[in-house]
Amino acid sequence: MKRLSIKLGLLACAAICSLGVQAAEKLTVQMKWVPQAQFAGYYVAQAKGYYKAEGLDVTIKPGGPDVSPVQVIAGNQADVVVNWMPDALAAREAGVPLVNIAQVFDKSGLMLTCKKASGVTSPKDFKGKTLGVWFGGNEYPFLNWMAKLGLKPDTDVKVLKQGFNVDPLLQNQAACISTMIYNEYWQVVDAGVKESDLITFFYEKEGVASLEDGLYVLEPKLKDPAFVARMAKFLKASFKGWNDAVKNPEEAAKIVVAADPSGSATLPVQTRQMKNIATLISTAGTKKIGYLEPAAYERTVKVLLTGGSSPVIKKDPGKAAMTHVVWEAAQK
Repeated sequence: MKRLSIKLGLLACAAICSLGVQAAEKLTVQMKWVPQAQFAGYYVAQAKGYYKAEGLDVTIKPGGPDVSPVQVIAGNQADVVVNWMPDALAAREAGVPLVNIAQVFDKSGLMLTCKKASGVTSPKDFKGKTLGVWFGGNEYPFLNWMAKLGLKPDTDVKVLKQGFNVDPLLQNQAACISTMIYNEYWQVVDAGVKESDLITFFYEKEGVASLEDGLYVLEPKLKDPAFVARMAKFLKASFKGWNDAVKNPEEAAKIVVAADPSGSATLPVQTRQMKNIATLISTAGTKKIGYLEPAAYERTVKVLLTGGSSPVIKKDPGKAAMTHVVWEAAQK
């Protein structure tokens, strides 16, 4: 009888454990790029079990040069994506109903990095120069900036469709190239170019910055209370991961390196990157982390609408392209 009781107990436990595993809600998030500290908060939340603690089974899909977050979510291959607001709003206007549910990065890390030897000392010197620009949705802030300066791409400035590397600057194919303060800028320096030989122009300081690395979902799904509840759990765990990453960049870097299957991510580079990323998240460690400030949203929309003859978006999406519903649910 004792053996039978033990056996029944084990079977009951197995059944309960099985139900517990099945009860974990699956969720897929698409990154904008390959595993690196730019997405550390999500990897930290995964590694430390924060998603699991919320009852979530999260799959983090890395991005790459041939991966479009918009196409991934439009094809229902992800529940939420990390994307820049210009690309997200342009996609929304084109028919993919993206809505921002959280904004972890509240500052832009985008800039043009130029060699002083090219003769560029201010944006006024861009005319007649070759400028490296990322496309695939990343070109929108640049095009808006040129419109503000009164410069026509391929007429007043030559636009070089830049790959996701810094070769055009190193090989003197361009006077300036697109870089992020936490990534490509340091690739230039690591390649042997002295910082004193470079001049940088931050989109943030030039007044043409737009919001980067927001979290976006498809609008129709927000009508489902269960989806909102699941995304709220995701935000809660992700914010916890981001707070940890900002507080302990070395630990976050180790987690990111471990999450990179290619083995290309190194601890020194990812630690440096995380420290730079931390400067773009001024709300880290506060209850406001991930909150999309309406004023920042409206400022980005205004920037994207004022692109001269080629604005990024032609119609103001109003508040339809953003919501605090999920963020507020994550606070409860």
